[in-house]
Amino acid sequence: MEKKMRFGIKSKIIIGYLIVIVCLFIAFIVLNSQISSLQKERNFIIDHDIEVHDLTNRIEKHLLDMETGQRGYIITGEASYLEPYNSAASSWEKDYNALYQLLNNNPNQQEKLEKIKGSIQDWIEAAGEPTIALKKENNTKELQQFFEKDPGRQYMDDIRSQFTSFRNVEKKSTETRATELDEKNQKIKIGLYGLLLFVTLISLAIAIVLSNSIVNTIKEVTQTIKRITASKGELKGRIKVRSNDEIKDLGIATNALLENIEERNWLQTNIAHAVTMYQGIASVDKLAEKFLFTVSEMTGASFGAFYVREENDKGDLFVKQAAFADQKSDAGRESFLIGEGLIGQAALEKRTLVINDVPDTYQLIASGLGDVKPKSIFIVPVLFEDEVIAVIELASLHEFTVLEQELISQVIETFGLTINGVIRRMEIARLLKESQAMTEELQAQSEELQTQSEELQMQSEELRMINEQLEERTKDAEEKSFELEAAKEDLEEKAHQLELNSQYKSEFLANMSHELRTPLNSILILSEMLEENAAKTLSEDEEEYARIIHSSGKDLLALINDILDLSKVESGKLDVLLAEMNMSELPDQIERNFSHVAEQKKVQLKINKAQDVPNIIHTDEKRFQQIVKNLLSNAFKFTESGSVTVSIQRVADHRLTTAMRTVDTDCWLEIAVADTGIGIPKEKHQLIFEAFQQADGATVRKYGGTGLGLSICSEFAKLLGGWISLSSEVGKGSTFTLYLPSLSNGLVDYEKVNFAYEEVAVSIEEAEPEAEITEIDHPVQPVEPSLPDDENVFQDKRVLIVDDDQRNIFALKTALAKQGMTIMTAHNGIECLEMMKNSEPFDLILMDIMMPQMDGYEAMQKIRGELKLGDLPIIALTAKAMKNDREKCLEAGASDYISKPLDLNQLFSVMRVWLVN
Repeated sequence: MEKKMRFGIKSKIIIGYLIVIVCLFIAFIVLNSQISSLQKERNFIIDHDIEVHDLTNRIEKHLLDMETGQRGYIITGEASYLEPYNSAASSWEKDYNALYQLLNNNPNQQEKLEKIKGSIQDWIEAAGEPTIALKKENNTKELQQFFEKDPGRQYMDDIRSQFTSFRNVEKKSTETRATELDEKNQKIKIGLYGLLLFVTLISLAIAIVLSNSIVNTIKEVTQTIKRITASKGELKGRIKVRSNDEIKDLGIATNALLENIEERNWLQTNIAHAVTMYQGIASVDKLAEKFLFTVSEMTGASFGAFYVREENDKGDLFVKQAAFADQKSDAGRESFLIGEGLIGQAALEKRTLVINDVPDTYQLIASGLGDVKPKSIFIVPVLFEDEVIAVIELASLHEFTVLEQELISQVIETFGLTINGVIRRMEIARLLKESQAMTEELQAQSEELQTQSEELQMQSEELRMINEQLEERTKDAEEKSFELEAAKEDLEEKAHQLELNSQYKSEFLANMSHELRTPLNSILILSEMLEENAAKTLSEDEEEYARIIHSSGKDLLALINDILDLSKVESGKLDVLLAEMNMSELPDQIERNFSHVAEQKKVQLKINKAQDVPNIIHTDEKRFQQIVKNLLSNAFKFTESGSVTVSIQRVADHRLTTAMRTVDTDCWLEIAVADTGIGIPKEKHQLIFEAFQQADGATVRKYGGTGLGLSICSEFAKLLGGWISLSSEVGKGSTFTLYLPSLSNGLVDYEKVNFAYEEVAVSIEEAEPEAEITEIDHPVQPVEPSLPDDENVFQDKRVLIVDDDQRNIFALKTALAKQGMTIMTAHNGIECLEMMKNSEPFDLILMDIMMPQMDGYEAMQKIRGELKLGDLPIIALTAKAMKNDREKCLEAGASDYISKPLDLNQLFSVMRVWLVN
């Protein structure tokens, strides 16, 4: 039978679409043909009728030119009037012939044309040529007689009448063609709708046929599955699909699944039957016979032998206990040793043998009509506690299927336990027969054996239950693994979001810094200039106002810097630059920075430095100076009277805690800042080290501040490997102590060190200081701001200020102009480049970074690259003041870098260096 061609759902749908497309294509061809025919008729009407009317008008025009030329010549006698006459006389016949040829399909109109032609020729012969000849002869009298009769007028009237009749006929003919064209257009429209309806009907018919072929087949499969489901476990029904498509594949797969389930059910049913079959049997031979009969019935085996292991002097001997379909009890050997023959080899190797190529000398299977050679042999050992206690050999007229082999293998798994139990019970019965005296003892043993057998069965059941529990736990573990993986992905997503938030926060703070520093720059520069009052135009009160504005601006700058520092610390992006720091200069630095503060507040400043303090330590000097300045600023802020004392000493070795000894350092320093101020309650000691926190609201209102200073100090101290401790008593003062290592071998991992603050504080408080303290007595003098020297270096220097903020330009321009410099300004990078190309060279450029259209980075790169001005000093000014700004400016081409708000003294100093160099 020929194989049925496969016609899948996809192919059906594609063929349906192809039929619809072909119908559309045919409809398009028919429609296009009709439209082309219609277009040709339309073009004929346009070209033919217009040409007829045009030629008619031209012949009339020629006739009019002839009449006009004739009359003009007769009246004036000028020969020039004969030119249009002669030209028209030679041209009208050509147009007439063209018109006559154009009407070759209309004999009636051609006849009218011939009459018109005759009339024209009659006019020429009767009125045109004779009158011109009389005029040339100057025969006025005959001309007068001729025009008194004027026969030419009658000819002309006849000609016009003939042309009018001719045109009316042509007009009617055009209207007739237009009407026919409209009728054909209407027929095409009706045909178009008919084709559309036809294609629609064809498409619907194809869709219905295809959907019915698919849906009907699916319904058949569904009904078959429902019948199988409603049969309450009867799985013999099969799905029959007539179509050769994907649904047939589904039916085949479903039938395969049903066959597999049916085989599983058959396997489980027969295993349960086999297990229950040999319950209650007390002898091995009965058990063997029953087993062989049952297994042969299940597998269709035609021959079988059952061997049980017995021990003798020669070793383990397997003795036949039962046979199936034997010939006079002569089915196979009576016994064999382990390793003897195939059956002995199977017992030795403890593995199942299946032989389908049976030799001719094998035992024949007898029937009533004769002997038959088996086709397959199945030898299977029975194990108990990993020892072979029996061997079963089966022979069949057909090959044992995989399912039959699996059935026997699973039955044998627990059959060893049964055989062993039966052998034990037989042994007990034998012992009972041997001695009546031991009846009770043997009975007890029998009961004990029975109990053990039951326990073994219970253990087998428990093992099965444990196996099921392990499988459930494995599934639970897999589900938890998936949940953990999902949680991990969720955490990674949240970490990514946190990173983005940190980036957005940093960018926001950078932009906020720029927006605040830009106007603050102008405020500080102008207020400083007003405070100096170089022109002596301000009163003392106005000078004081300027000082207050300048001081407030510096306070605002400090607040901006604190917020940026705290943000950098929180995001872990604060760079720590370790270098050597000269500790011998620290007292002088403190004196310079805070002596005027002490004088203003009328508080005594004391600085004590021990002799054993090393002159050089390794740390980040900038962060160290920030910590010391913050601690001293707080001390002076909260001290109304008394003193502020700074003590610098080295922590002695016996005072070092275990945590401090774990740090790889040369020495530990202790810098204590003590004051006689208001003090801090003990319960507030930890609170004040948190951001935006102070001891209480009253302190905020009285002394001001944001509560960021100590938080930043604490974080800086941790970054440098140390910490800050506090001892304070309300009303008597406070002592902040900074413990800091000298990090000559690199930074400390603070998380690993994990200092125990309480232990450190207690151990240091209990230890007595042994270092010799030297008090350094410094006279308290106000520090005068230094003015730039050699001011003539700025005289007549051309400086270009590039900044988009008019306030900054005004402030800088005013300050620099006072130094004698010539100032030019640009508002962005593009304007800067134009000015440099079109004006005289500049001595120095002050370049802002953040500008519209072209920023400072790009402008500096173009100055260095395109303009080839590698030696021109460019000082970068920026209010963003974020990480790596200095490096980015120098890489872009800046000679130096100053952050806003500007310190005029610093600006003049940097400008002097670059102008002198």
